Amino acid sequence: MRTVSDLKILESGTIKGFTDHQLSLKLMEMGCIPGTEVVLELVAPLGDPLAIRVAGYHLSLRKEEAASIIIEG
Repeated sequence: MRTVSDLKILESGTIKGFTDHQLSLKLMEMGCIPGTEVVLELVAPLGDPLAIRVAGYHLSLRKEEAASIIIEG
């Protein structure tokens, strides 16, 4: 099982699901819908937060939030 936090910079994947139901509602409101492509754009110098591109815009997530987004590809 791969998550967004496992991606390398400029690597992409398709959102498959979530590991945390409560957090998944917040993430889906921000555009992280299953079936949507996500690309890791930037990682802060200390590794947290991560900047991703999803649904046509940039989104900043904490590493623990990114780790709850299951991807394929």
